[in-house]
Amino acid sequence: MRNDRPVRFYLETLGCKVNQYESRALYEAWTEAGLVRVDAPDQADLAVALTCAVTARAEAESRKLVRALTRETPEGARVVATGCAAVVSPQALAALGAAVVPDKTHLGRHPLGPDSAAPRPDDVYPALAVSGYDRARGLLKVQDGCSHGCSYCIVPAARGPSVSRPLPDILAEAGRLLAAGRRELGVTGINLGHYGREFAPPQTFWTLLAALDARLGQEPPGTARLRLGSLDPDMLTDAGLEVLARCRNVCPHLHISLQSADLDVLAAMGRRRGDADRVSSFVDKLSQEWPLLAVGCDVLTGFPGESEAAFARTREFLAALPLTYAHVFPYSRRPGTRAASLPGQLPKKEQAARAKILRELAVAKGREFLARLSRAARLDVALERLDPAVGACGQYVDCRFEAPVAAPAGAIVAARPVGPVGTDGQVLRVLPLAQEGAP
Repeated sequence: MRNDRPVRFYLETLGCKVNQYESRALYEAWTEAGLVRVDAPDQADLAVALTCAVTARAEAESRKLVRALTRETPEGARVVATGCAAVVSPQALAALGAAVVPDKTHLGRHPLGPDSAAPRPDDVYPALAVSGYDRARGLLKVQDGCSHGCSYCIVPAARGPSVSRPLPDILAEAGRLLAAGRRELGVTGINLGHYGREFAPPQTFWTLLAALDARLGQEPPGTARLRLGSLDPDMLTDAGLEVLARCRNVCPHLHISLQSADLDVLAAMGRRRGDADRVSSFVDKLSQEWPLLAVGCDVLTGFPGESEAAFARTREFLAALPLTYAHVFPYSRRPGTRAASLPGQLPKKEQAARAKILRELAVAKGREFLARLSRAARLDVALERLDPAVGACGQYVDCRFEAPVAAPAGAIVAARPVGPVGTDGQVLRVLPLAQEGAP
């Protein structure tokens, strides 16, 4: 307490869905302890930046955020930097006047100190959990860290090696989120392909998914679903196909961390030369089970040594894939990674030009998929808000309702598509249908 009032905190988050999850977990821990959230740093006794370091630009944005918080908070307020940039560049953030606390579990328990400069222990899953969300869709974190070590990636240095969350804890959190009205749960982690490797006996992400699908099967039919986070191509196995074919509560949507389709570039990245073939084969087979399968990809272009021919192979692969969208990133040189010292570093202008070509290709492919989706007899839309009534269907396409919806925000609503919004739009117009099996 300060001056007989609760401590007021301001929390701003950069980066990935795992960061968003951890931000919510910190919010819940602090409010349960009696702290009160405020909407602006100039009202705060405690201002926290949950930072990102996946690219040089993200790290620069993290420094910018910390600098702004130290400038905008009242005199005597405590400014804290946590997250990935706080692990890989603690001195830079401390120089801006912030207390640097890399371990978010420690910060959740001790928001006002004492501080700890240590990151999370390598073999301990972070003791962070959530019970709800202020958004219609909830995130369910099942894993942290990565033990692969791609040559371009700073994440293993920032997050540590892979560590998995025990299955009972995951199922319990899924139950809490469902009870709180979150009817779509996004299964997220840093590298889902590493889930369960350290358990005895070892488990896999697919055994986890089967258990989660069974848990959602306890809900009324059509009222709850799972959305998969980013999948590594190495996960795309026959076992995965078998599990997905049996699942009844998983969105027909894959997001795949492809990065490149060129064999030599993949090898230089420290990935597997057969990744592109595995992706193509898996998508072809799964499309037989899910005819309206949506496929998104992460693509990294302009990697050191990526020739024109190598870039063309990736472009041609994406053109042939039933792609619905792509997150395209120009290569970012990260000190401390193996790729930073590789020969053949491309000019930023060339990297940007290649990224632009791939983004335009992805947009065109997305329009093609939207046209197919417009002819579907039914889509299931997770209602995000009511005025206007908008949401996202199972294929991860934004939808706008053209008639009133008699359902609360967060519900899964059966809808009939009536066409895209505008000639260049990536939004689908839909009409609500009576939802079979609704409570």
